[in-house]
Amino acid sequence: MGNILKCFTGEDDHGDDDYYRPSSGARYGLQAGSDHGHGPSPYVDVDQPAAASRPHHDVVSLLQDLLYFESTSMVPEALRQHVTSSKKAQVKWYRNILEAYKNMRPQPKTPEEAAQLITTALSRIQRADLLGILSFYNLPIPFPLPTAASSASSDHPPSSLPEGVQFVLNTLPVHHRCIGDGDGFSAYVDTADPRESANVALEVHEMVIDYQKVHHRTQARTHRDYQKARALLRSLDEAGYKIINISGEDILAKKYRIRMRGIDAPELEMTYGKESKDALVKLIGGKRVTIHVYGLDQFGRYVGDIYCDNVFVQVKRKLFSSSHNLRSYCFKSDQSNFVQERMLKSGHAWHFKTYDKRPEFAQWEREARAAHRGLWASDNPEKPWDWRREQRSSNIQVY
Repeated sequence: MGNILKCFTGEDDHGDDDYYRPSSGARYGLQAGSDHGHGPSPYVDVDQPAAASRPHHDVVSLLQDLLYFESTSMVPEALRQHVTSSKKAQVKWYRNILEAYKNMRPQPKTPEEAAQLITTALSRIQRADLLGILSFYNLPIPFPLPTAASSASSDHPPSSLPEGVQFVLNTLPVHHRCIGDGDGFSAYVDTADPRESANVALEVHEMVIDYQKVHHRTQARTHRDYQKARALLRSLDEAGYKIINISGEDILAKKYRIRMRGIDAPELEMTYGKESKDALVKLIGGKRVTIHVYGLDQFGRYVGDIYCDNVFVQVKRKLFSSSHNLRSYCFKSDQSNFVQERMLKSGHAWHFKTYDKRPEFAQWEREARAAHRGLWASDNPEKPWDWRREQRSSNIQVY
């Protein structure tokens, strides 16, 4: 965890492991759309009429803003004081509101009707942003307030998931430094995800805004308070969140500790432990994964089946004062995208029979044994559960 925190706080400005280093990208940027702080934002017209810059406090203001947006694709500049998402996201909001307005019969006339229009059109955005835009127009909060999670329940209908799956996580790219060994890693999920957005505490959003204020690229380096910025990042980390930069965009992400279901890999201190971890890094490092979560283990880790599409995503590696080349990797594979299957067939993990009785897992392990792949190159490899038992008997804490 110390290495991950160092990666975020920028204590090493010259290392190669700055994949998760925060910057001032679009989603949480206070001046999103500007070119490194020079020139006006493409979403803000410096000569826009009074209708787009006057105080917003009623239904008429909302309707006039929608009319102005339809002709210019520009959103009110003052909205940024009420929400945390970027101008790019705000443009999508107004597009959705405008479409909903055109389809609404009768069209809204009262504050209550206007509030319902907004909450219906923006039911999938973060709760804090939804409350912010309602406050921006001084509109009442509908009760009950729709949640993003409920609006997205059809994305993964229960009948489409294997029995026992409690929920599904669709992660951001898994950084290689977040992979602990051959069967466990930490994953981060975008808080814009419908399942996450309604659960982000207001205090977390406030910390993100404060961080951007003290570490925004439009400010001179001499005026940036790095000590306060790092303190805010530590507070976010303690709350279970990170600010992650992907392809130039800052994303607030929720952390999940993952234990892969049905397999047990050698611990790092064991023979073949490093090779097992390296195999998992090759499978999921730098890639988004889908996790079918079955529950929590005794150490607070989410136990699940891991699926990977085998495609590296674009990652923009950034420093506070400079940027490196944008690189993307992509390859095709005819092999399974079920990560546990890949680990077992290649001989990089054991079938954890104590906790998982799936016959295909036993078959994949037998195939690797017969071919002497991976750890099975040894005639009698040490079992990780036996190794952990010995360590615990010596009062050494292992997971």
